[in-house]
Amino acid sequence: MDCACRPFFLWGTWMSTTPRTTSPPNTISLPLINSRSSTPPSPPRLKATTSPFNFSVDLPSGGNNNHGGRNSNNNNKGWWWRRWWNDGSDSSNTFSLLFLLSSSIVLQLASSAAARTQQEEGEEVWEVKGSNRARLIPDFSKDEFVVSPTSSSSLFSVNDLWSQCTTLFVRLMLPQGFPRSVTSDYLDYSLWRAVQGIASQISGVLATQALLYAVGLGKGAIPTAAAINWVLKDGIGYLSKIVLSKYGRHFDVHPKGWRLFADLLENAAFGLEMLTPAFPHLFVFIGATAGAGRSAAALIQAATRSCFYAGFAAQRNFAEVIAKGEAQGMVSKFIGIMLGIALANCIGSSTPLALASFSVVTWIHMFCNLKSYQSIQLRTLNPYRASLVFSEYLLSGQAPPVKEINDEEPLFPAVPFLNIYSKGNVQSIVLSSEARNAAAEIEQRLQLGSKLSDVVNNKDDVLALFNLYRDEGYILTEHKGRFCVVLKESSSPHDMLKSLFQVNYLYWLERNAGIEARSISADCRPEGRLQISLEYARREFNHVKNDSVSMGWVADGLIARPSPIRVCPGNIASSIAS
Repeated sequence: MDCACRPFFLWGTWMSTTPRTTSPPNTISLPLINSRSSTPPSPPRLKATTSPFNFSVDLPSGGNNNHGGRNSNNNNKGWWWRRWWNDGSDSSNTFSLLFLLSSSIVLQLASSAAARTQQEEGEEVWEVKGSNRARLIPDFSKDEFVVSPTSSSSLFSVNDLWSQCTTLFVRLMLPQGFPRSVTSDYLDYSLWRAVQGIASQISGVLATQALLYAVGLGKGAIPTAAAINWVLKDGIGYLSKIVLSKYGRHFDVHPKGWRLFADLLENAAFGLEMLTPAFPHLFVFIGATAGAGRSAAALIQAATRSCFYAGFAAQRNFAEVIAKGEAQGMVSKFIGIMLGIALANCIGSSTPLALASFSVVTWIHMFCNLKSYQSIQLRTLNPYRASLVFSEYLLSGQAPPVKEINDEEPLFPAVPFLNIYSKGNVQSIVLSSEARNAAAEIEQRLQLGSKLSDVVNNKDDVLALFNLYRDEGYILTEHKGRFCVVLKESSSPHDMLKSLFQVNYLYWLERNAGIEARSISADCRPEGRLQISLEYARREFNHVKNDSVSMGWVADGLIARPSPIRVCPGNIASSIAS
């Protein structure tokens, strides 16, 4: 029939979405039921009427007939809703009960859906320990975060093993908190150093094998004589460390160049040791020379390594960076020794084959060394780097970044034909050519720790200088084309850095303002070169220092090696006046 395919509601009337006609609607009329009445009302008959727009049902009271119920064996009992309907409840209470029940169900479903939505779409929180990551999700029932069951698995897999091995390696080889605990250039340096360390150990194994053949152990020589020759070789070589320690301050100024020189010296020593089998009668002489070179190289390497590690410690974790560097070195040495022994077994006693192998390994060693030093970004200021920073500041008003200066600095400033730059011939887009030329010329003309008697010839010049620089820790003047800085007894690295800033401005006046040098006393008067440059240095030095610090520079002082000569202004001035 037509009503069978339409919605069937126990209460209410089905309404069409189209407007009603003028025909009167068929509604349900229910008798008032009083459960306490002695005369029960007559049961209504099931009556369904249909129209194109509505559908209504008159509900029966139940009974033992088959028209209103489906259980013909249950006499005087209908469905539960018919029994509940005939129990005499008020229709308004019925509607209220159904409404409350439906609202409760709807609210419960909405709450569950909202909780799931907040749980799925909420902000993710992760706990990180090394390479292990655990996802935390909010538990709204307990108002806390719990570990997501899908963030970790109890099943063992290859990925878990690899993750654990990676975490262990990072904990052993890299500083805690890497990469935040070190500077950005640390990883590149460490990778290049690892390869060069392997190559160095291979060269060492080959050189040691050559020494053993030269001393005669492979030919049945007397062990005592061989031991004496070996001790003489090492003993003479140790003296080089004592002599070279005198020049330790030089290593701070140009650590990259000195470190590369130490690597060249070490490879030269290995080369001499490789030649000892060809000249066994000169074993002690060649071995001692090679030992001296290796000892000197070891001293320079240890000194400059500390400079590099201090720059890598972004969180002042110097000891940890040094410890991890030593651990990395031990791994490289272990791998290098194994490869060296394997290569030595293949070479045997063939000197030409050993020299050929040594040449290839040496080339790899030096190339990796060069790349490792070019990756280092030194943040301290030596005369050349400080001159580049100050010259660019005077030209553009801004301090250049650390990487640009390090890429421009040559490894051997004192030997121009050996200068090697990190970027080769590529010009910097930040540093101007004027700043580069100024820094190179200033370093050549600068003389820190000048002797006062060499730059001053008369009493008036001395008094003028002491009067002009009475509040400074240095005295600056120009003598025979050189910028001479006389350091006072109380001079500090900060005073030397300030004097270099004045030198850069003095050079700028000479090149751009056309102010020529006159006598010292005239330059110390108002409108003189020394007086103008000093006033500018006093006014602008703190600004350029703060700008440099904001760019990553350590501007607390100048890293230089001035002569040990100092002056005491009070004593000298009184002696001249007398």
